[in-house]
Amino acid sequence: VKLVESGGGLVHAGGSPRLSCTAYGTFFSINTMAWYPQAAGKQRELVADMTSGGSTNNADSVKGRFTLSRDHAKNTVYLQMNSLKPEDTAVYYCNAVAAVYYRSIYQNYWGQGTQVTVSS
Repeated sequence: VKLVESGGGLVHAGGSPRLSCTAYGTFFSINTMAWYPQAAGKQRELVADMTSGGSTNNADSVKGRFTLSRDHAKNTVYLQMNSLKPEDTAVYYCNAVAAVYYRSIYQNYWGQGTQVTVSS
C-alpha cells in the first residue's frame, strides 16, 4: 500500500486549502483513513479520521474548521481545511489502516507527508 498526498503549500491565515491522499497498490481492504499533522518539534497528532463505515472523528482543535471526506471507490481521502491559523502549520501525514490479503492483519501505512505553512 502506497499513500500519496498532495495539496499542501504556503497559505495565508484564513485560507482554505484541500489536501488529498490516495492509496495505491494491491490490497484487500482499507478500514480507517486519517490525517495526522506534525508540527516542528512536536509529536504527530490525529486531527481527523473516517472508518470504512463512514464514522468520523475530529480533534477539538479543528472542529468546525476541518472536514474529512472519503471517496471509497477511488481509495482517496480529503481534508478540507478552512479558516487556517498559523498554529496549523505542520507536515500533514496521511494514514491508512489496511489489510493486504483476505484474513491478513490490518496494518498502519503512512504517506510521505505534505507541508502546510500558514503565514500570518
